[in-house]
Amino acid sequence: MPVLRSAALFVVAALFEIGGAWLVWQGVREHKGWLWAAGGVLALGAYGFVATFQPDAHFGRILAAYGGIFVAGSILWGVIADGYRPDRWDIAGALICLAGMAVLMWAPRNGG
Repeated sequence: MPVLRSAALFVVAALFEIGGAWLVWQGVREHKGWLWAAGGVLALGAYGFVATFQPDAHFGRILAAYGGIFVAGSILWGVIADGYRPDRWDIAGALICLAGMAVLMWAPRNGG
């Protein structure tokens, strides 16, 4: 159960961070307005709180592991929201990042 909770928290964090950054991008770069950007800033702020709910107590490990989710999630967001077509190297890189995240978070450790 702790692995499922941790994975779910990573997904929520990715939705807030990637979604927030995308909203800022849309508001500023795509000229959709400051309300879009403001929504993005709020989502990015919410992202900052999500990591605190991870069961592991080590900030560095949580953020390093989250990096793998961020990479894969960003590619997936691009596919869904912007019609991005990843090539095999994008996919391979994302899978490597996810493998690294799994090792960081869920490798068996003796005493911490």
